[in-house]
Amino acid sequence: MPFPDLTPETAPPGSRRAMEAVTERLGYRPAAIARLAASPHALDGFLKISAIFESCSLDPLSREVLIMTVAARNDCHVCVAMHTAKLTSLDADPALITALRSPGSPALPDERLDAVRRFTLEVITSAGAVDDAALRDFLAYGYSERNALDVVLGIGAYTLSTLANRLTGAPVDAQLAPHA
Repeated sequence: MPFPDLTPETAPPGSRRAMEAVTERLGYRPAAIARLAASPHALDGFLKISAIFESCSLDPLSREVLIMTVAARNDCHVCVAMHTAKLTSLDADPALITALRSPGSPALPDERLDAVRRFTLEVITSAGAVDDAALRDFLAYGYSERNALDVVLGIGAYTLSTLANRLTGAPVDAQLAPHA
């Protein structure tokens, strides 16, 4: 495998501190981070943009719906497992989690969250050229123009993550195996 799991000792100098911070926060070093560390810029970029996304105007469940929509669409088994665990910790409805794990599933059981999923997919499919009807539909569920732009932010963050995980062949960590 051309992308081995790096340690802070074997990673490029720009990745060491970030790897240690992730390990301290999670209690373990995810293989996805250990492989992304081969590029200090990619690791730093992902950690910064995902932290910014975590503090955006979307509520935690809407953020996770977006992340799972991108992860399932891009077939990223690591992100699906990680964010299944996150949804579980948020006490999300198991039917919601099951539907999000299947990219072609019918509407989500919660209409407002389904609006996030539909809008996320529309932004991706149209490369941001969302038509007025799709935006009005998203806004009709209580979301705002700010939320719409934060959807774009989340798509950017988790497209980076899912593509990097697939490129590096990042495996699902043992801590996440029950959610794989």
